[in-house]
Amino acid sequence: MTKTRYHYDLVFANLFFGANFSFYVSLTRNWLDYRQIFMLQVLSAAVFFIPFALFSRQSYRIAWCDAGNILVVALLVVYGWMYMLVWGSSLTSPIDASVISTLGPAFTLITDHVMHPHRYVRIRVVGVVFALAGAGVLLFGEGFTLTHGSRAWGNALVLAAVVAIAVNTVIIKPQLERLGTLVVMGWYSIIGLAITAPFFWKYIADAALLRLPQQALAELAYILILGTVLPMYLLYRGTEKLTSVHTALYRYIQPFAAGILAVVRGQAHFDTQNVVSTILIFAGIVLVVIGYNSRQRTPPLSRPAAVRATPREPGRSAGSGSRRRP
Repeated sequence: MTKTRYHYDLVFANLFFGANFSFYVSLTRNWLDYRQIFMLQVLSAAVFFIPFALFSRQSYRIAWCDAGNILVVALLVVYGWMYMLVWGSSLTSPIDASVISTLGPAFTLITDHVMHPHRYVRIRVVGVVFALAGAGVLLFGEGFTLTHGSRAWGNALVLAAVVAIAVNTVIIKPQLERLGTLVVMGWYSIIGLAITAPFFWKYIADAALLRLPQQALAELAYILILGTVLPMYLLYRGTEKLTSVHTALYRYIQPFAAGILAVVRGQAHFDTQNVVSTILIFAGIVLVVIGYNSRQRTPPLSRPAAVRATPREPGRSAGSGSRRRP
């Protein structure tokens, strides 16, 4: 039970992330450009996490291999995940975006197998296929052409963000365990701020943040604090202490949070594509979980008969050979 709190970390992280989709849509359709939201997310993460990198002793023990991994992860998080996610969410519905986000387990398993080859578990392979089929229903439900500005194009961008975060959680786990969550997040925030700083003023100068209505300011505050800083920390702390598969499997929570908010706020409704894709993806996740649990329960191979412990003979003590007790 010592790791229960890290499971809660992943639960709450995905609840907060799920609510983001509704606020992304509301802000980008009425008040802000998606690039303005993205820049503010990078800035808020930098303000919170960079001090942990600058004032930690662990920062002075980072090896070159760790620095390389952190650089790759920074690019995946900043441009692969945060940028693609807010861009895609601005073009599609909150329900579509959140359903696609649950594909994390499939891509995490694929990445984990590529980086750490192991024996295939058939039921897990079937689960991955089901999950990918569910994404295909959303991506190609209206045809096999992804045109710029369409709902399908937005779904494709969200899918790219899901792939980026799935690969990221597998790559960064060794550094999280060795250096600690806050140090790693601090350094990729430094990198993220450095690579976005040249474009920051271009998109923020005309944002007119102080003239936004109270509802828009509240939604923006949620995205920056409860939708970015806090869930990112909870996600990586859970990844540090649990397996990358656990990290991915909790993503099924996101569609429920996003769907409830979107329906209540009148932003979207469940249609046939949503229902079919949700069933396929959820069935795939269940199969993946079953496969993961069955692998965990597989007993180790028994030792050869020649090295098995033999029962002691009467009158002999352990390791006494042929000596008899006095």
